[in-house]
Amino acid sequence: MKQLRVTLAQLNPTLGDFEGNLKKAIEALKIAEERGSDLLIFPELFLPGYPPEDLMLRLSFLRENRRYLLELASHTKNCEVTVLVGFIDSDEDAYNAAAVLKNGEVLGVYRKMFLPNYGVFDERRYFKPGEELLVLKMDDVKIGVTICEDIWNPVEPSASLSLGEGVHLVANLSASPYHVGKPRLRKEYLSMKAYDFHTAIAYCNMVGGQDELVFDGGSIVVDASGEMISYGKIFEEEIITVDLDLDENLRVSLLDPRRRYIRPQNYPVKIVDVGGLRKKSSHFDPVVHPIPKREEEMFKALVTGVRDYVRKNGFEKVVIGLSGGMDSSLVAVIATEALGKENVKGVLMPSMYTSKSSLEDAQKLAENLGIETFVIPITDVFKSYLDALKEVFAGREPDITEENIQARIRGNYLMALSNKFGWLVLTTGNKSELATGYATLYGDMAGGFAVIKDVYKTDVYKIGRWYNEWKGKEIIPENVFVKPPSAELRPGQTDQEKLPPYEILDEILKLYIEEGLDPEEIALKGFDKKMVVEVTEMVRKNEYKRKQAAIGTKISTRAFGKDWRMPITNRFKEPL
Repeated sequence: MKQLRVTLAQLNPTLGDFEGNLKKAIEALKIAEERGSDLLIFPELFLPGYPPEDLMLRLSFLRENRRYLLELASHTKNCEVTVLVGFIDSDEDAYNAAAVLKNGEVLGVYRKMFLPNYGVFDERRYFKPGEELLVLKMDDVKIGVTICEDIWNPVEPSASLSLGEGVHLVANLSASPYHVGKPRLRKEYLSMKAYDFHTAIAYCNMVGGQDELVFDGGSIVVDASGEMISYGKIFEEEIITVDLDLDENLRVSLLDPRRRYIRPQNYPVKIVDVGGLRKKSSHFDPVVHPIPKREEEMFKALVTGVRDYVRKNGFEKVVIGLSGGMDSSLVAVIATEALGKENVKGVLMPSMYTSKSSLEDAQKLAENLGIETFVIPITDVFKSYLDALKEVFAGREPDITEENIQARIRGNYLMALSNKFGWLVLTTGNKSELATGYATLYGDMAGGFAVIKDVYKTDVYKIGRWYNEWKGKEIIPENVFVKPPSAELRPGQTDQEKLPPYEILDEILKLYIEEGLDPEEIALKGFDKKMVVEVTEMVRKNEYKRKQAAIGTKISTRAFGKDWRMPITNRFKEPL
């Protein structure tokens, strides 16, 4: 029986921290060796971190990447396990690559063939595509090497590896960013891919946050019939070891002969003999972790994004303006889960328009979380602004100007605390507000990281509800869920004075932003035409605000950030 023991190092690297990433790799190597593994797979570009972006243009970065690859190779000298690790290969150009390490040497290199250049990806800006397949040989077992996008391509190089070269396993080093539903999509896709080509797949995905991207892990091993052998935890580091019965490949091919009629491309191939399979005296039982429900999945992504952005950028504590509303409440619970209550500071900044219930809700939330709070009123400062501007404003009625002054005073308070104590300001605006411009530039938009900038208002409520259920008690006060949302910048103000009900607004925004529908197509789905035009115009007119907003965790299929590149200067109006 052909049995291959594979270990997947689902780890969280830090971009540019070669020393830290090397330490993680060496620890994983020790574990894989102790477990008697034949093959150890790391994520895509694990040694330098992903995505390196314009660090790719620094020769010093490329040289360090090569130096640490050779250092890791030296640690394999007395090991029997074969290592596949992501790094940047460079000679006359740069390549997104995987190195084969064993016996203290680099035995081979595979260069990624299919480079994504859509959504958040810019790989063709930095890398040249590879042109050669790489197959590892262990006794009579063949393993094809691929990197991330290679396996998402519908046909190649999977067809050439499985049908042309007859590999038993396709190993995939991946850094696949998260969006809502991606874990389930990936799981179903790879199962079907393995079934279609009658080849087992071992897919090792990165975990952790890098600026606005988060990687969810969820590493996968499926056999040639498409059966899930192992599924890793999401948003957690994990070393996964699996025993694969590769006789299943032949059995599936005999029972389902469809693949005999597929003609793969004739790519050049390099075969690297890495020695024989190791003798095994034990068996690793497969573990398939469940995929969490939607709200839990989103929450874990947001917690990971905050934790890694704060920690990887050298901050310890964060500060949040607590209004007693739903958005700041959710940001506070996310920050507390990510960093611990001792590292989260809340600031209440009441004005003459702040309701008693809002103050009580904010204080109750802070007590429930156990976070320290400060109360710094803005009323006197606001009055001094009005007094200073009264001659210039003479003859004009109060309007949004006075509302924005209040928001900017609060932004100044938070930034002053940040400067004085080194706390990172977390902004609290959601995607519905950012899309429509219902936010104050240099006011409530002021800060270093926008935690829920890619979460629609309706989802903010859903995640908040889930959180209280998960905790088994009322952390976010019930009144926060039931009271009408309001910025409380003037008497009796509510969000719905300027925006449609969020249940309708969010559906229009999703169709326009994520699905790319035109206003006319959105209206045909039953939405009021006038409302659709007003909403899409708000999106167009407020691009200048979004360009100046803090970055935040991407959890949707299309977020305002890397995968939204609309011009600010733009007179095109969507026809209806």
